Order: sequence, then C-alpha cells, then structure tokens
Amino acid sequence: MTAENTSTREPSHLTELRGVHEFLDEIRQRPGMWVRHRSLQHLDSILIGYRVAMEVHGVHEDDDFPFWGVDNRGPFEEWLQQRRGEHSALGWAVEIERDAEAAGVPAIELFFSLLDEYRAERSQSEG
Repeated sequence: MTAENTSTREPSHLTELRGVHEFLDEIRQRPGMWVRHRSLQHLDSILIGYRVAMEVHGVHEDDDFPFWGVDNRGPFEEWLQQRRGEHSALGWAVEIERDAEAAGVPAIELFFSLLDEYRAERSQSEG
C-alpha cells in the first residue's frame, strides 16, 4: 500500500485490524497521531508494546512479527542490516533515523519506504 492511496481512505477501527502490517498501515496514514515527533524510536516502543500484548494474551499472528524476535532482533532488522551491508547494535530505528538525516528525508517516510521494499521482497521469496 503506498502513501498516496492510504491518505484518502477512512481510518480503520482498531478492532478491524488483522495483524501488525494493517496496524502499520494505519500509522502510515496518520503518523503524527500515532508516533510522537515522528520518531522511529517511539515507533519501535509502540511495536514492542504491541508484541508484548500479543504474547501476554496468547495471540499469534499468521505471518511472523518482523520487528522483534530472537535477541530483540527480528527479520526486518536482519534484512536491513544485510541491505546496508553492516551490523549495528543500535537497532533498526536508530539506523534508519541516521540514514534519513544523512539523506535529508523524514525518517518516518524512509521507514515506510524500506518496509514496503522488505514486504515486497518477502512476498516474492514466499511466492
């Protein structure tokens, strides 16, 4: 889903969402409402809370959660490190914020662009 077609639709009620990717699509539509100062570190905290709530309530999503896994690294962070050609202990949020600052683009926009690329590559490898 691109930023262009998410900005014209009505927001979904949280009870209508089916998984973390639909939740992220809601955040993409109105990042300023969800993420304080559009900080990816705040988004990372939201996603950690999402994952903890899922675990506490015994809810498991069909596709793997891309942001938090073994050693607090998930598939998205592993993919990002391979794409960037370097490993960082700082985490995906800090690294994307640094890359965005160097490129002169908003970090939240770079994140969603990278997330789209990750999802596209993942769907190609599964299909």
